[in-house]
Amino acid sequence: MHPLLRCSPFVPVVLLLLAASGPRLRADAPALVDDFSNSTQTARGAGRLLIDDAGAGSKSHATQRVENGVLVVAGELAPGRGAPAFISIPLLLTPDAKPQDVSAYAGVRLRVKVATGTLIVQVASADVDNFDYHSAPAVAKRGEFVEVRVPFTDMKRAWSAQTPLNLKLVSSVNLVTFGMAPGAFAYEVDEIGFY
Repeated sequence: MHPLLRCSPFVPVVLLLLAASGPRLRADAPALVDDFSNSTQTARGAGRLLIDDAGAGSKSHATQRVENGVLVVAGELAPGRGAPAFISIPLLLTPDAKPQDVSAYAGVRLRVKVATGTLIVQVASADVDNFDYHSAPAVAKRGEFVEVRVPFTDMKRAWSAQTPLNLKLVSSVNLVTFGMAPGAFAYEVDEIGFY
């Protein structure tokens, strides 16, 4: 400790201000969600999943694979009559989908390359029970890897009443492609986490 601080009556105040000014990260909420170093599990130990729209009456399909530390996703949206088309890749924060507190962070950060179609970043929280999770597009220059930051404050629900995202009950970060018209999509992600 600096000699002047050692004898100052303001030491507790200074230390309190320093502690309050930096991010306070919780042990249950590490910044990294996935670096795609494992082909069958996320960096947090959860299995790799792909959810399609068959249950909603559509016929979209996609493949996902991990290649040299990069998630590679490609597919085709095929909406059913009056039904939306979607493919979702949920990245669970724990193997058992137990909610985590991510309130120490400001948003989701990912390095992504979008080849075609759109990519939406979605944060699933345990208090949303109709799957209308908070989402925002990952706006990226096409054809090259770029870092994209999606603030939690930009994320909205699509068809439900707008409610605040409960950052203390986050269970996954989802990579979603969605549309009402048929079309191909392809993207690659080499890292995703919180910032």
